Amino acid sequence: MAWEEEIEVCRRVSRKAGKLALEHAARGVESEDKADDSPVTEADRACEELIVSELGKAFPEDGFLGEEGVNDPGWSGRRWIIDPVDGTRDFLRGLPTWSNLIALEAEGEVVLGVCNLVAQGALYWAVKGEGAWVNKTPIRVSSIDRRDRAILTLTAFNDLAPTPLAGRMVEYMAGYWAVRSMGGCQDAILVASGRAEAWIELNARAWDLAPLMILAEEAGCRFFNFDGGRSIHGGNAVVCAPFLEEELRAFVRPAGRGA
Repeated sequence: MAWEEEIEVCRRVSRKAGKLALEHAARGVESEDKADDSPVTEADRACEELIVSELGKAFPEDGFLGEEGVNDPGWSGRRWIIDPVDGTRDFLRGLPTWSNLIALEAEGEVVLGVCNLVAQGALYWAVKGEGAWVNKTPIRVSSIDRRDRAILTLTAFNDLAPTPLAGRMVEYMAGYWAVRSMGGCQDAILVASGRAEAWIELNARAWDLAPLMILAEEAGCRFFNFDGGRSIHGGNAVVCAPFLEEELRAFVRPAGRGA
């Protein structure tokens, strides 16, 4: 397998960070608000520090980009992109829909990623060209090909109001079998693992999207930004089953940058 050492180390470090997060949760955690009004806890900071330290020991020439402040370009042409606790609000409230997210970007391309839904005991991982997995089981996009039997997931309904999608979303959602909103990593994983057919993410950063993009694509899903691009830096994203790609591209286009 290509990237065999890197994915093995990444999974090990992800599990170690997950254990640390659970230890913080067991002791009780308090949060403070960052400039963007999102919460941060000592668990977020401690887990990012652990992940950077462990990966840095294994791959000392690599760079890092993390939600809690690490930004080191390194000198290998590779960098690890980290969200130490994705879904901090859920983590604080004791919901099992948070994860740690780690991806490796090499020469500007994401080549592997991990989404560890720690409280569920489910570590999702993917390597470019090698498929997508949960623990030791392969995952695959849904075979459903009708919208009236499909599930749509939308992260953060509370971010919808100021977007050009707001006035059209209720009517669009009505065509689906069901609609869910469980949080970014959980929503994306539902689609990648064939338990839902579409995910719309209104507002995301590179560390939110990098591992989810490769997981989704290796599972056979489509990934794109509202403006039609395909970037972890696009600020938003759609992941969907192939049969929904054309209509979802058209639906989100008005909310694309520069639209």
